[in-house]
Parts: sequence; structure tokens; C-alpha cells
Amino acid sequence: MKVTPLDLRQQRFQTVMRGYDRGEVTAFLNEVADDYENALRETDRLRQEVTKLEAVLAEHRGQERNLRNTLLTAQKMADEIKDTATAEAERILREAEGRADLIVQKSQARIEDVQREIEGMKSKRKEVESSVEALITTLQGTLSFIREQDAKARDEKVLLLHRPKQAEPPAPASPQALVTIDEQRASSQG
Repeated sequence: MKVTPLDLRQQRFQTVMRGYDRGEVTAFLNEVADDYENALRETDRLRQEVTKLEAVLAEHRGQERNLRNTLLTAQKMADEIKDTATAEAERILREAEGRADLIVQKSQARIEDVQREIEGMKSKRKEVESSVEALITTLQGTLSFIREQDAKARDEKVLLLHRPKQAEPPAPASPQALVTIDEQRASSQG
């Protein structure tokens, strides 16, 4: 049975001999009813406050769930962005390595071409050197030959100049014989 403050105020006891003082009991019951009423009011107030706090708590729990979901979503997005960035970085790295390999191959091929050109130029240089040396040798030989010929010609001129004159022929020579003698003199002087 639930006792209310009104029940406490309206409660009446039977009188008996040697019982309690009625005024005291009534005053005590009124005091208890007032305290009980205050306690009930405080309980109602506290219940209302608990209800409000439960609503605030429910709201905070909802916000916490939203924050947790937001954090989980953000973490998933961060992981996806990280995975995408990692994949993109790997793709870029592979492309860069491929381009670098291609550049190295082209450079190597160019180096080989340049080496071949250098070898060809060295070979041509040797050929030109050989040709120049052969030309120099030929020119030296020709120069020596010309000098020898000049020396012989000078010696013959000196001989012709110091040669005594021949006596006139005993008999008149034929005109053909004279031409032959003039030619010989001319060729020996020239």
C-alpha cells in the first residue's frame, strides 16, 4: 500500500487509555506529511531532471555515434586515399623507371653510334695520314728526281760549254744530216 501526504494528514487513530498525546501525534503526522510531500516533490523534480538528463545523454550518445561513424568514414576515406595515393605513386614510379630505362637505352645506342663514328673517323684519319705520307714520299721522290735531272742538265751544259768546237766537216753534208746535228745540239743544251 502506498501512503500519500494526504493520507498522513487525514489519518485518525482511536483513543485508548494511556495512549499518546493527540496533538503531538497530529503535529508529528503533519510534519511527516510535509517532509514526505517535500520528498515527493524533490523526487518528481529529480525524475524530471533525470528525464532531461537522459534526453541530453541520448542526444550525446547520438552525437557520439555520429562522431564515431564520421571517424570511421574518415578513417576509411583516409585509407582509401592512402591506398589510391600508394597505387598512383607506384604507377608513377613504374612509368618513371620505364622512361628512365628508355632514356638509358637511347643514350646507350647513341653512345654506341658515337663510338662507331669515332672509330670511323680514326680509320679515315689513318687513311688520310697514309695518303699524305705517300704523297709526301712521292713528292720527295719527284723533288729528288727533279733535282737530279737539274744537276745532270747543269753538268751537261757545263760539258757543252767547255767542249771544243768541232772542225768543219770535210765534205758538204746533206740537209738531213745538218738537221740531225742541230737537233742533237739543241737537245743536249735544253
